[in-house]
Amino acid sequence: MALFKLSSLNFLHRSTSRNSPKTPNAEAIPPTTGKTVTPSVPLQPNSLAELERQIEEEQRLLNQSRKSVKPVRPVKAANRRSPVKAMIGLGLLLGIPVGVIYLLNLPYATIRRPVAAKAPLLLLPSYIGLDHNYRLAIDTFEQAQQLIDGATTPADLALGEQKLDQAQKSLDALPIDWINDSLSTYSYHNSQFSRSRFNATRAEVGRLKAKVFQEKNAQNALLVAEQSLTAAQQQYPQAKTTDDRQTAIALWQTALEQLQKIPSETLAGKTAQQNLVAYERDFEETVGLLAGNERTLTIIGSAREYSQRAAIQGQNPPHSAEEWQQIMQLWEDAIAEVERIPQDDLSGYREAQAMRATYQQNLGQIKVRSAAETDSVRAFEQAQEQTTSLLASANNATRETTSSQLQGIINQLNQVKSGTTVYLAAQADLLSAQNKLDQLKP
Repeated sequence: MALFKLSSLNFLHRSTSRNSPKTPNAEAIPPTTGKTVTPSVPLQPNSLAELERQIEEEQRLLNQSRKSVKPVRPVKAANRRSPVKAMIGLGLLLGIPVGVIYLLNLPYATIRRPVAAKAPLLLLPSYIGLDHNYRLAIDTFEQAQQLIDGATTPADLALGEQKLDQAQKSLDALPIDWINDSLSTYSYHNSQFSRSRFNATRAEVGRLKAKVFQEKNAQNALLVAEQSLTAAQQQYPQAKTTDDRQTAIALWQTALEQLQKIPSETLAGKTAQQNLVAYERDFEETVGLLAGNERTLTIIGSAREYSQRAAIQGQNPPHSAEEWQQIMQLWEDAIAEVERIPQDDLSGYREAQAMRATYQQNLGQIKVRSAAETDSVRAFEQAQEQTTSLLASANNATRETTSSQLQGIINQLNQVKSGTTVYLAAQADLLSAQNKLDQLKP
């Protein structure tokens, strides 16, 4: 046995070394003091049996330490792939219902109508979108209306235009061809959505867009007129010849006329009218006698006084027919004044003719507005009379008779023009009559 032989040899070696004589450098053995001394080196076995037991004990401890350390087993490929399969299965489990609901909520009435009749709960995303877009459209429209109708600066108009575009997008997102069916099957939205308010909002969006367009044109006209006025003010003092001065004066007068032509109902027109008096005063103080004598200057000043009063009274329309008549009279008085300047006063007569042309143009616009006011009031009153007659005979009239009378009322209300005193009331009656007519249609 190799282990036995090794143990024997080690035993003999230790025995020999223990019985060998000490070397001169060996340490002295301490004397015995009667106390037990624990050696720092483990005691050597005294016999072969103790040596074998020691070797067996070390072997047993070594085997136990090997058993306690478990080998790491490699993860199988199937276990690594199991999370991927689970994710794919979960995706299919969730994706199929979501896809079906998405298809059922596509913006097509042929799909939504049968689903709304059988299982309206599946159209919950469509109802949520309807409610969200309708609320957003109303909120943004009200903000745009306040900003545009009550604008005090061009920044208000710009922000109002942005809000108006947002409201238009929200209104366009509403499924118009499906709204009636959805309201009949999902009563919750009856308290949120109003068809009449929806139609009124669309009409107001169109009106506000037209107003923004008019305001932009007026702002551009104001900018061009003020630039021309500034250029003339700088050019006149630098003029060295009579022709150069006349050119600067003509440019100055043209700029003032452009300011007068800006519609007074716009924000730019109000700004121009506020600054026009100061601009004209600066013109007279800088240029001096435009007509060459004191009489011509007095006549021109009188004509301008009439024109300024007419322009101020014509602000903030609409006006009644009587008020338009007063404004027309002021413009006619201004024209009569400039016609008093004789032809032999060349420079004064030329200025008077330019002023007369402007005043005639303004008078023509006032006449058009006065006629529109008169015709609109007459059409609105006739529509009111027809409405009263319809209500009196509503119980005895047939569906066809009622529809015919409603159409006649609608035709009368359509004759009421924008910018008149009865326009808003006519639009409200028009929406009501149109809704009643839609209900009577088969």
